[in-house]
Amino acid sequence: MELDDQLRRYFGTDDLAATTPAVLEAGIERMLVDFGLEKDRARRFGLWTLLHMLGSAPDLDVAFKDAADRDAARDFMDMVAKVQDGTGASSAG
Repeated sequence: MELDDQLRRYFGTDDLAATTPAVLEAGIERMLVDFGLEKDRARRFGLWTLLHMLGSAPDLDVAFKDAADRDAARDFMDMVAKVQDGTGASSAG
């Protein structure tokens, strides 16, 4: 699952800054529908991570039945939070 491909699929561009709020909202809605229908665990996780980055991901207990998937999602959330806070590994020094 390539990020640029997913952005083009759901938003019609690989530059989210170039979208309108209506396009962003419609793309997120399509992603949520696809997420709900997706059976492949890896693809579901990929969709969830993009939804998380856009502030629209379903809660973990709703999104993932498998505890390992929930743990991986929590790890991802922690990693993103550290990078956003500037406390990620690359800023340690």
